[in-house]
Amino acid sequence: MGKLEGKVAIVTGATSGMGEGIAKLFASEGASVIIGGRNAERGAAVVAAITAKGGQAKFVAGDVKTIETNKVLVEAAISHFGGVDILVPNAGLLGIAPIADLAPELWHDTVSTNLDAVYYLLHLGIPELKKRGGGTIVVNGSIAAFKVFPGHAAYCATKGALVALVKQVALDYGPDVRINLICPGPVDTPLIHSSIEAFPNPDEILEETANGVPMKRLGLPDDIAKAALYLASDDSSWVTGTSLVVDGGKICSG
Repeated sequence: MGKLEGKVAIVTGATSGMGEGIAKLFASEGASVIIGGRNAERGAAVVAAITAKGGQAKFVAGDVKTIETNKVLVEAAISHFGGVDILVPNAGLLGIAPIADLAPELWHDTVSTNLDAVYYLLHLGIPELKKRGGGTIVVNGSIAAFKVFPGHAAYCATKGALVALVKQVALDYGPDVRINLICPGPVDTPLIHSSIEAFPNPDEILEETANGVPMKRLGLPDDIAKAALYLASDDSSWVTGTSLVVDGGKICSG
């Protein structure tokens, strides 16, 4: 019996990086997983990898910035797997630029992806969790909630907002629904490679970033997936409203 046996999870941004790692690990632990993302080819590949190992998954294409896509995600979980037990809003956007140079369109796009999309999935998904007697929510945030980076004004603002939102939802919906926030540090995903483009020397920055972590390496998607599994499973049954930093000690290194 896996730690998520019989559960149904929705994971957004699950066609690459941390979301893909979370979806695959959850499936290996017995969950049926709705894979949310925009790229149908990558989504199909994730589903194929899960089903090849005996798991269950369904890809749903769409942009989580819209409430319509989030409705489709929830409806797909119900129609294909009978309900929803776990929500993992994971999709993210960097929106790189210092505030004075940040175009309003990029600001709104970043807020919509990193904050509005979380609202939509929770707004629609929590009633479905309650229908099943309760459930768990694992929001993927960032150490940018606590530590700022050059040219990441919109990103840091939205990730900081998630800390308060998670606490509020924990207060409003406990004990039936537990919610926690993961705050990853530098993880080797396409997102970090986009992030370092804000610097004039991205290759050097990537090497310096890895060496600057006390654990002397970048994180892996599986490092975050294991933290998500802990927070989604009964192993964390008395944990809610918290922010779990998973960063190899980066936040300690200045």
